[in-house]
Amino acid sequence: MKCPRCGHEDDKVIDSRAVRDGRAVRRRRECTHCTERFTTYEAIETRPVLVVKRSGDRVAYNRAKVIVGVTKACEKRPVALEEIEIIVDHVELKLAASGRREVPSETIGRYVLEELRQVDEVAYVRFASVYRSFQNVDEFFQLLRDLKDTPPARDEDA
Repeated sequence: MKCPRCGHEDDKVIDSRAVRDGRAVRRRRECTHCTERFTTYEAIETRPVLVVKRSGDRVAYNRAKVIVGVTKACEKRPVALEEIEIIVDHVELKLAASGRREVPSETIGRYVLEELRQVDEVAYVRFASVYRSFQNVDEFFQLLRDLKDTPPARDEDA
């Protein structure tokens, strides 16, 4: 592992911890050359998933894009970055459990909404306003009525 500061390739592991519910390992490392400390993550390599967009285009699943979308929905809300990571972890678990190599973008959006609703209802509404592409204000108000009338489904695993 190259040091991000000096580029030296020799380091030592100071600490290792399981993260993401045991699906990854976080390692704190120290460069033996410049003593810079840095963190690395080790996770199981998963099969690539293609996202089928509304246009019919197929693109590789990109975790960073999902994180950006969830982060925008959670902007100025009391949702920690760690919670956003957990939301995306849960979405990825659902994707992996489906066993599908191609997943419609609508499915990923639905998974995100399921997770966001349990964390922050305002972020849920923000994400839904983009994901669902409402045609008129009545559709938006129906979402709000449904949100108010139906309690969120709680994951037993979460």
